[in-house]
Amino acid sequence: MAASPTDLAAFRSLLPPNATAAEKAIEAATARIERVETPLRACWNPDTCPVEDLPWLAWALSIDLWDPTWSESLKRTRIRNAIAIQRRKGTVASVRDTVQSFGGGVALREWFEQDPPGDPYTFALTVTLNDHDGAPPTPAFVDQVMAEVSRTKPARAHFTFTQGLQALARMGLTARGRVATYVRLQAQAAYA
Repeated sequence: MAASPTDLAAFRSLLPPNATAAEKAIEAATARIERVETPLRACWNPDTCPVEDLPWLAWALSIDLWDPTWSESLKRTRIRNAIAIQRRKGTVASVRDTVQSFGGGVALREWFEQDPPGDPYTFALTVTLNDHDGAPPTPAFVDQVMAEVSRTKPARAHFTFTQGLQALARMGLTARGRVATYVRLQAQAAYA
């Protein structure tokens, strides 16, 4: 489709007067492309990226594990934490960040922090996980978290895993009252 004269008049040409017809056609085509909206800032932000583009953003940020069955909030959290995890990959901090990006709590004790000290270059990992929907985690979800920990931990380190239980409970105080009437009785002593 040829560009109309009004389209061509809308922009100023940077081509020299002796430009070929092909160069002028390329310039006209790119001038129209410039008007197409490209919301790049929104696409690179995990909070504003469209849901259907989240897997591509995860790939661009080098997230090793991605599951399309995760909740949207978990996907966005994993993407939001991806750069910090990648910066510290191979450290204890990256292991903590990885578990926390899955919505879990973590207690990590390295070999020299244990009593008695453990084998060198080992650590004990206790993780409490809940799905982002508040449901208990499935075994497949726990396996995914452990696979991610294995990828981000220091290469020389080995770990033991303990899954903790996290429960939420409420306590209430109930008081009951009972109406009672007390009457003072007087008695007279009878002397005979």
